[in-house]
Amino acid sequence: MPYSYYTLLSSCALVLLSFTTQAQESLPAPAVSTPLDCTHPFGLNSYMELVYSITDERGKPAGTIRQRVVSLGAQTNKKKTVTTNTALVKSGLYDVKNRLIRLQDLTYGCRQDTTFTDGMSEIEFKNLSSFRDRRLAYTPVGLAWPNEPTVGTMLPGGGVSVQVSSTAVNIAQVNTTVRRRRIVSGPAPLVTPAGTFQCYKVECEREASTAPREDMVMRTRTRVIDYYSPAVGIVKTEVYNKNGKLAETRLLTARNAGNQP
Repeated sequence: MPYSYYTLLSSCALVLLSFTTQAQESLPAPAVSTPLDCTHPFGLNSYMELVYSITDERGKPAGTIRQRVVSLGAQTNKKKTVTTNTALVKSGLYDVKNRLIRLQDLTYGCRQDTTFTDGMSEIEFKNLSSFRDRRLAYTPVGLAWPNEPTVGTMLPGGGVSVQVSSTAVNIAQVNTTVRRRRIVSGPAPLVTPAGTFQCYKVECEREASTAPREDMVMRTRTRVIDYYSPAVGIVKTEVYNKNGKLAETRLLTARNAGNQP
């Protein structure tokens, strides 16, 4: 073949290489996943305030949850190999007239690649209303929320067990158990009055039970869907009754930096 033919091939190859290089350079850089700061579970800082609105099955206001971060801390296991960073949160439930119904302390924690919410936040206080002036021993198990979620993953259960007793005998066992937790989708943007957050959808079964005796257990089961962002925590919660109807919704409406009192 004539020499000019090889020259033409070389020129075409150089042009194609140049075009390919320019195209690669024009592509956006791949997104880099920034690791979460585990020293601040769910991004919580001292005196930060979170506000959740509660609506009933008809979408009408049913109350408000106000949470305030009291302090940050850290705990280390006996072998000094694992540190759990904690956030102590004061959580108040208010009715539609902004009257305080209940106040409780909750502890959130973060270690390695997982954040934990307090199992005490799952307790059904109405199931304890008939046991006033009794001794109550609480055994909470926190709920795990992976900082880097994977759709389809099953998550461990949690909740709280309450042993009701008198000075002489055990009276009842009152449990709230959250199980069959699965990440079903995400991340997807969820628009709230507090902002727009990239959330994962987690479905689970929630059982509240009271057992006066081992052979006598009264149970109530609900289906719960949580939308959570690894960066900010639980953004929205939907509770469905045994008939599959939406019974309650909790939505994050404010996330304020807060001021030291």
